[in-house]
Amino acid sequence: MTRNEPWSLLHQLQRELERSMEARGGDGSVATAEWTPPVDIKEKADGYVLYADVPGVKPENIEVTMENGILTVKGFRETEAHAAKEGYKRIERVHGAFYRRFSLPDTAHAEGITARCSNGVLEISIPKRAAVQPRKIVIST
Repeated sequence: MTRNEPWSLLHQLQRELERSMEARGGDGSVATAEWTPPVDIKEKADGYVLYADVPGVKPENIEVTMENGILTVKGFRETEAHAAKEGYKRIERVHGAFYRRFSLPDTAHAEGITARCSNGVLEISIPKRAAVQPRKIVIST
């Protein structure tokens, strides 16, 4: 019995196109990825929080960098050996490298970015810059 999913090919094509567009680096290089972790981005009054689902990925296998207003998250999930004699009929969990890039707004404070990984969720906190307040200039007489 097979499950009919008429939109699966369209969704797969969309994911491939998004991945190829995100993988283009500023220097013309292209990063490859076997899978793309889903991401939620939340804006708060004092900053942004990015949540990426990376189950099975060890924190030491994740790299988060910030350069020229672009936040890059990349890493890899180690592959498991699946011997044919173990009785596997289907393998759907994807392993290998992942790569995501995000353009940050000018209000993001790059030096204050922090990241932590817990229970398969990578949480990246991006604080906002303090708003520049107008300075009153005293006129002397």
